[in-house]
Amino acid sequence: MPEKEKENIISQTVTNYGGKLMSFIRPKVKNTEDAEDILQEVWYQFSSLTNLSEIVNVGGWLYRVTSNKIIDKYRKKKTENLEDFVYEDEDGEFSIKDILLMDDSAGPEVKMFQNEIWKKLFEALDELPEKQRLVYTENELNDKTLQQIADEQGENIKTIISRKNYAVKHLRSRLKQLYEDLNN
Repeated sequence: MPEKEKENIISQTVTNYGGKLMSFIRPKVKNTEDAEDILQEVWYQFSSLTNLSEIVNVGGWLYRVTSNKIIDKYRKKKTENLEDFVYEDEDGEFSIKDILLMDDSAGPEVKMFQNEIWKKLFEALDELPEKQRLVYTENELNDKTLQQIADEQGENIKTIISRKNYAVKHLRSRLKQLYEDLNN
């Protein structure tokens, strides 16, 4: 198919279905930004096809892909990360990750605090069942996605998400205790 013809098909499809798909997506996601992201992914996938003219029912294809993207969005729904370990005190918010990533110029008390947090973090990780610890460390410390971990371990993504959530709940309770101890 000539490039110009493909552009015309894409342009016409966006015009015909853009509003309808947004109306389909919007009630199913948290906010307009998420809906726009999903719609953009759909258009990207559509425009990447090499056989546009072979799609018999363009509308059906678009709605099926859109539904799949919405489901993917929920599957990838962010599990808790180290950034979520935030506590409020009289000076405002306090983030464990911010403190862990401070450089050496922050002063000796901060360095001592960092060392204590790392120590407690690794102690808490050691208390976890091996599979939960592995998922947490691969995701948080080695920057692997939960899907990559699932693929590597031959596990269902829901199992991996569940392991990560259990690990986070445990770590959250342990680090919360550390935070309270350090502020008393």
